[in-house]
Formats: sequence, structure tokens, C-alpha cells
Amino acid sequence: MNIYRSPVKKLSVFVAGSVLAATLVAGCAGGGITKREAGAGIGALGGASAGGLIGSAVHHPAAGAAIGAALGLGAGALVGDQLQGRDNQAYEQDQQIYRNQQELDRQRRDIDQLRRRGDDYY
Repeated sequence: MNIYRSPVKKLSVFVAGSVLAATLVAGCAGGGITKREAGAGIGALGGASAGGLIGSAVHHPAAGAAIGAALGLGAGALVGDQLQGRDNQAYEQDQQIYRNQQELDRQRRDIDQLRRRGDDYY
């Protein structure tokens, strides 16, 4: 049994440990996870998986996983950012609809009040 690890195994253990530590630190940051963060995480995991498979075909799984994770992180963050932007826009539209409804209700009350006053003059 060989007690010495190859440089590739050392690198892959280091990368896996770094990802785990970063995940734990980010998870303790507080607040809910945003769609941007979720997309980045999913993209990084998917990219690392695909990169590891592709890298193993050329005998460099750790390098493939690292490159795939970086590319997946970027792509996932972009997709998550777009989804979060749409959610923010929908929230703003809902707020505007609510404000418009409040204004309509106020104007209806004013019209009813003016009608009642108008009946008093005839």
C-alpha cells in the first residue's frame, strides 16, 4: 500500500476541502439564499461534475473539475441573476398595482363624497 499521495489527489482533496469550507462559511452568513447564489452553486457543482468527467478522459480530473466549476459558477450566477432580476421586477410591479388600487379606492371615496354633497344643493 502506497502511503504517499499523488499531486493530483492532493490537489483534488485541497479543492474539495476549499469548496466545503467556502460553503460552510457562506451558509453561516445569514439571510436566505438568493436565486443568484443558488444558480451559482448549482452551476459550480454541475460544472465540476462535467469538468471532472471530461478531465478524467484526458487524465487530469482535478484540473477538469476546477475549470468546470469555475465556468459553471459563472454561468450559474448569470442565470440566477436573470431569475432574481425577474423576481425583483415582478415584486415592483405588484407594489405599483397595490399603490394604484389604493389611489383608485381613494378617488372613488372622493367621488361618492362629492355626489353626496351635490345632492344637498338640489
